[in-house]
Amino acid sequence: MSISATRPVNFFQEKKGIMSWLFTTDHKRLGLMYLYVIGGFFLVGVLLGFLMRLELIAPGRTIMEAQTYNQVFTLHGVIMIFLFIIPSVPAVFGNFFLPIMIGTDDVAFPRLNLLSWWIYVIGAIFALLTLVVGEGPADTGWTFYAPYSVKTGTNVTLAVLAAFILGFSSILTGLNFIVTIHRLRAPGMGWFKMPLFAWSLYATSWIQVLATPIVGITLLMIVAERVFGIGLFDPALGGDPILYQHLFWIYSHPAVYIMILPAMGIVSEIIPTFAKRTIFGYRAIAYSSLAIAFIGYFVWGHHMFTAGMSGPARVVFSILTFLVAVPSAIKVFNWVATLYKGSIEIKTPMLYIMAFIFQFLIGGLTGLVNGALAADVHIHDTYFVVGHFHYVMFGGTGFAFFGAIHYWFPKMTGRMYREKMANFAFIVLFIGFNLLYFPMLIVGIMGMPRRYYDYLPEFTTMNVLSTVGSWVLISGLLLMVINLLLSIKKGEKAGNNPWGGTTLEWQTASPPSLHNFDTPPVISENGPYDHNQ
Repeated sequence: MSISATRPVNFFQEKKGIMSWLFTTDHKRLGLMYLYVIGGFFLVGVLLGFLMRLELIAPGRTIMEAQTYNQVFTLHGVIMIFLFIIPSVPAVFGNFFLPIMIGTDDVAFPRLNLLSWWIYVIGAIFALLTLVVGEGPADTGWTFYAPYSVKTGTNVTLAVLAAFILGFSSILTGLNFIVTIHRLRAPGMGWFKMPLFAWSLYATSWIQVLATPIVGITLLMIVAERVFGIGLFDPALGGDPILYQHLFWIYSHPAVYIMILPAMGIVSEIIPTFAKRTIFGYRAIAYSSLAIAFIGYFVWGHHMFTAGMSGPARVVFSILTFLVAVPSAIKVFNWVATLYKGSIEIKTPMLYIMAFIFQFLIGGLTGLVNGALAADVHIHDTYFVVGHFHYVMFGGTGFAFFGAIHYWFPKMTGRMYREKMANFAFIVLFIGFNLLYFPMLIVGIMGMPRRYYDYLPEFTTMNVLSTVGSWVLISGLLLMVINLLLSIKKGEKAGNNPWGGTTLEWQTASPPSLHNFDTPPVISENGPYDHNQ
């Protein structure tokens, strides 16, 4: 589509000043504000992870005591899960691109969208306050397992309140996206003409709305037990710690799909663009997103195979765990089939997506090992679980997030990044990631327990490799961030469609104007990935 000769001002130029950003209802500005805050917390989480790996470079104490280590890894987990991974893709790219991709001006409830951002910031402030209030940050791990979370003298109350507040931001964002997709699609855009990223956000939003209240109630129960001494989870007061595990994982396993489904949507956008092909199996990918969201509600018990669950219950949860792998495998098959005989163009976003598929497969297959009852007895609570989790979350969602930043960077900023430096940063990041986390799978099979700040001498070699990997990984991250920051000011000006994409965001100016479209968007009759239009 041609952009009018008199180029309108873009959304950056519409209003100036910090207050125009802090109280904006423009979904694009809110997407960028989420990016700034989430990106900042991600770097803090990386720093905490770096300190943990430094401690684990050798047996015995190196840079911190056991109690400090427990607090560092709890804060690392809380920041990375609640402040980065869960909100990252929906809050940043969902906010920025969902309205544009379905051909509308904004989300259904712009003021609610602003409220979601402020609630996120308030929750983040509560998390940071644990550093300076009371006995210091919680030392329970990000799962806040009872009864220890009820008895510890550290600042668990403030930490769980932070997670509770952040949950409201997640619920409101999900509600906004559901209504936006149902009510604001452009004329002519039926359900099966929506981009697959919108489908993934739709499935994710239902999980956010339906599952998040459960963890909110559970976290308030911890506060009630700590403050009022009500016997909910503490056996000494007549409570049941297994009840806490059920309530926590009924939310937190669906939350895994809040983390990974939007990332899968990103993959489904980038692959057809750089393969120059219509996506293979569009409907299968759309339905598989809904299937993952639905089945994901019923698999929480696989976190509790060693907690004293009945035999039949363990068998049922194990079968369901294997079943949820099927729609994920459907996606991977369709992505690879899309690449088959495509005119593949290897650019930085595509590199991150190929890394996503490779690392997500490792994460998914090791997850099936965790889901097998006999194997889980041996690897439960070992570093194998840590390796598996990071391969799915960081190797999957994290790399998809980086791919999305590079893919939509020209559209968001109007500038191109430096391709060679971006590719070099990717190579360093990819090597560092696998050097950091693959040894965890090995040392976990060897029997090293997770959450410990010390270990036996036979685990030294793998831990040294892992720590060196963390240095390489951080080097790649810094290169990527520096390249993107420099490119915002000094990058070449981007055209409206530098990648040859076919979805509606590539019909807008770069950066888009305040109301997104200068002329009505053209909806292809053959779906959103028609490269012949």
